[in-house]
Amino acid sequence: MAKKVPQINASSMADISFLLLIFFLVTTSMDVNQGLARRLPAPIPPDQKVEDKDINKRNLLVVKINSANQLMVQGQLMDVKQLREKAKEFIKNENDNDYLPKLFEEDFGAPIGVQRYTKDHVISVQNDVDTQYQAYLDVQNELVAAYNELREECAQKYCHKSFNELDEEVQKVIQKIYPQKISEAEPKNYGGNK
Repeated sequence: MAKKVPQINASSMADISFLLLIFFLVTTSMDVNQGLARRLPAPIPPDQKVEDKDINKRNLLVVKINSANQLMVQGQLMDVKQLREKAKEFIKNENDNDYLPKLFEEDFGAPIGVQRYTKDHVISVQNDVDTQYQAYLDVQNELVAAYNELREECAQKYCHKSFNELDEEVQKVIQKIYPQKISEAEPKNYGGNK
């Protein structure tokens, strides 16, 4: 005669599993403070043809981050802490250097008046597939900070106010003088060993 195996009462297992799940959800912390705030352009209508645009070499600042998280700007190694000033120098081209973006002159009306600016500049960010996300974020933050500082300096110089205190129309004029043009290329494997 076969021996009967006593059965375990499993009626409360679902309750215990549910309570454990809630416990882990409540006690787990998630880091949501990192990310890039970007306003994407409007989608291109399907019937519109996209044309490739040639960019003059002097209007392009190439920023590369390799798999070792080293930063190269225009082919030269650079510390990320130096990137902001390099980007500001590139965007502004204060001394009208031939190797920096071409300057254009335009009258923006009061209170700014006639201003020389580099409307055709582009900052190209390229990274390796193995670049750490933090290194990528650090580079992006420095580039955005460069634009923000230039806009703030312009607001202080012409309006004697912070950029955020200006009315929307004046903010748009300053954003036209310093348009944020950061191009992000698809990550590549620059090391070639993978």
